[in-house]
Amino acid sequence: MLRNHFKKILLVTVLVCFSSVSFAQSQSFDVWLQGVRSEAAQKGISENTINAALNGIKPIQRVIELDKKQPENKKTFVQYRTSVVNQNLIKQGRRLIQENYTILQEVEDKYGVPKQFIVALWGIETNFGGNTGGFKVVPALATLSWEGRRADFFRKELFNALKIIDEGHISAASMKGSWAGAMGQNQFMPSSFNSYAVDHNGDGKRDIWGTKKDIFASTANYLKKNGWKSGERWGRRVQLPPSFSKEMVTPKIKKPISYWSSLGVRKLDGTPLPTENMMSSIVAPDGVGGEAWIVYNNYQTIMDWNRSTYFATSVGLLADQLAR
Repeated sequence: MLRNHFKKILLVTVLVCFSSVSFAQSQSFDVWLQGVRSEAAQKGISENTINAALNGIKPIQRVIELDKKQPENKKTFVQYRTSVVNQNLIKQGRRLIQENYTILQEVEDKYGVPKQFIVALWGIETNFGGNTGGFKVVPALATLSWEGRRADFFRKELFNALKIIDEGHISAASMKGSWAGAMGQNQFMPSSFNSYAVDHNGDGKRDIWGTKKDIFASTANYLKKNGWKSGERWGRRVQLPPSFSKEMVTPKIKKPISYWSSLGVRKLDGTPLPTENMMSSIVAPDGVGGEAWIVYNNYQTIMDWNRSTYFATSVGLLADQLAR
């Protein structure tokens, strides 16, 4: 009886593991791709686009390797911040604000997002357009969708990418980005492009690859539509009391500023927090023993862009430096 019991457990385990492997991965890539072509046609994608984007593509082994690779050593926040909020990036960002001041001001006036945040995101995402990724987006997304680990997500992104090509915003050959399909100088996934990209210069194309007006406006539109509040800061550095609970250090817990004051949270210089009763959270990317910030609604909006406290805090810090 005991042996039969263990056999049943083993069988269930095997079945669960097998069911976690995508049906797509059990097919050859060519057979799988034929199904994609048929579904794309059903979704109204033109035959010309289907052929231009999908003819002759093959799985990209490097994309599969990068998808499966796990970071060996996790950087501390201080290490991460040093790499993205440094004097070279600050100097270049300030120069680019001046060079593009008219466009950035125009976008800021329309969307209510300060120019320093637009440029900070531009700098951290792609080094101001200098590193947008060298992978062709459609083959990369097809590889990830077929490979199976996150098949449903990447299949949706693949059809979003085909829609972008079909609408004439960019050719399949020119649609390049990261190994995971993030595109252009602000690294939008295709679904984000379709939701937030803007044709700010009015040429009929939403060009986040090479047109600064579209790049800046698309970034601002993303932030605005995800709740950016004009005139509010993102956060400020604070001191936490020695007894502060690590369970309270998370952007998921939102309380009035007065609540944190009552727990002994103070400005970095030891003076009381502001009396405004804005909703706020405490973040300390390296834990309660490290640097801490009280953060507000606009920080949460930056986290809609990238769900990392390392990223969101660095964007705020870089933006503060660029505004000086």
